[in-house]
Amino acid sequence: MTIAFYFVVVLHLISCLFLIAVVLLQQGKGQDLASAFGGGGTQTAFGPRGSANVLSRATTILAGVFMVTSLALSILKPHSTSVLDSVQAPAPAATGSPVAGSPAPAAPAGAPSAEPSAPAASPTPQQ
Repeated sequence: MTIAFYFVVVLHLISCLFLIAVVLLQQGKGQDLASAFGGGGTQTAFGPRGSANVLSRATTILAGVFMVTSLALSILKPHSTSVLDSVQAPAPAATGSPVAGSPAPAAPAGAPSAEPSAPAASPTPQQ
């Protein structure tokens, strides 16, 4: 594993924790009683909530850092085999009737074939 992978993991964890904290600290849109009855103030150039405050800007920046570190972790992850690759598949149970769509079982070497063989090509008479 490289140092870059561990650096991105630490940065990802820090951005996750701060993103959770910043989102929980924000106030909802309809918190005051006046906005419930339409008296929420005048419409400004930035909308009824005003310009973006520090918490909303921090949310945007931390969300961007979270997305970038998520992509970086998927690229930098160590290439190892999966747990499922190490598990051996169980052998199929021998049954009397074959399942529809499955190939017929191979006949033993000395047994005659159940399928009719193609007739031998006869030589054509030359004229």
